[in-house]
Amino acid sequence: MTTTTASQVIHEPRFMDGDEFHIATFALLQQDGTLFEGARAPELDRETARRIYHTMVLIRVLDERMLAAQRQGRLSFYMQCTGEEAAVIGSAAALDDDDMIMAQYREQGALAYRGFGIDEFMNQLFGNAEDYGKGRQMPIHYGSAKLHYMTISSPLATQIPQAAGYAYGQKLDGQGRCTITYFGEGAASEGDFHAALNMAAVHRAPVIFFCRNNGYAISTPSVEQFAADGVAPRAFGYKMHVIRVDGNDVLAVYAATREARRIAVEHNQPVLIEAMTYRLAAHSSSDDPSGYRSKKEEALWREKDPVNRMRLWMLAQEWWSDDEEKTLQEQLRREVLETMKRAEKRPPPPLASLVEDVYAEVPVRLQEQLDALEAHVRRHPEAYPKSAPGLDQGGA
Repeated sequence: MTTTTASQVIHEPRFMDGDEFHIATFALLQQDGTLFEGARAPELDRETARRIYHTMVLIRVLDERMLAAQRQGRLSFYMQCTGEEAAVIGSAAALDDDDMIMAQYREQGALAYRGFGIDEFMNQLFGNAEDYGKGRQMPIHYGSAKLHYMTISSPLATQIPQAAGYAYGQKLDGQGRCTITYFGEGAASEGDFHAALNMAAVHRAPVIFFCRNNGYAISTPSVEQFAADGVAPRAFGYKMHVIRVDGNDVLAVYAATREARRIAVEHNQPVLIEAMTYRLAAHSSSDDPSGYRSKKEEALWREKDPVNRMRLWMLAQEWWSDDEEKTLQEQLRREVLETMKRAEKRPPPPLASLVEDVYAEVPVRLQEQLDALEAHVRRHPEAYPKSAPGLDQGGA
């Protein structure tokens, strides 16, 4: 046998083009905050719903403030989650806290939901001495071992096969955990995507592949990326469970991810989720979307704002109020601004940290290079106003 199932025998050429695999979109919540007729909300208690909504508002405020900081020259680079908060935070809320998250670069909401504080975000963004990565990464490359959130890598899609391998290890461990990996539909065009799905399917790894189909791979629209019906049908090539969900509907995302986690953990089977959403912001602070999409298109998607949709649903449940909304907005804006100012004033990591964390003992060659660097900084302190004050000014 060269296939896993018996194949029907036919006696004339009959080709298939994939139209047989058209996939519907799972949705529960309408834009006015009411459920679709016949839809049933997932089991979501008041406390969890409020935590989800609080995180969505936090990320929206954080994104607005940090993009402004980048424009002011206070930050070198930033990437916003604006428009995709429901997809990211709704899915993270459906996981257990000790499940592993391997993100791409727009999933700061998943980390915030798990308890990563504003102070921790700011330390990483400014690369100061309190940054867990010791200033070695560019902004938005967050990570937290404590919160089971793998540190972001710049190369596109590398986290996808890593997630398949990590989840296989979780299967062998037998503790009932899974891994979720996030990526955009552009990353799904990388070879890593296909290698990961095949590995996970063959080895039955408990991994959730979560594709944020936000319409654009930087400036390339989805219609120029693939001819098929999105990313979801690719799962059939790997005999994998798959669902397409309205990525701006936080209830549908939560319900879909919760069920995907059950399949992954109870049956050791991978699942592909394609969340249909939209990147309301630019790809990054270095991008200008006006060059490849219209204001009319953006306006249509702003009407589908996932944060506002959940707010209306929360109001209908009497789990939220307009007064609480005003208070939260004011509180978060003040807290983000104050925390940013503190982070800016913190010193950079010491130069010696450049050679730490790789070897148990610093090799002689690295130590020589560090000594030469420190000597150079001492000779030219005016050129290194941040690093020079941290060095012993005597000698060299």
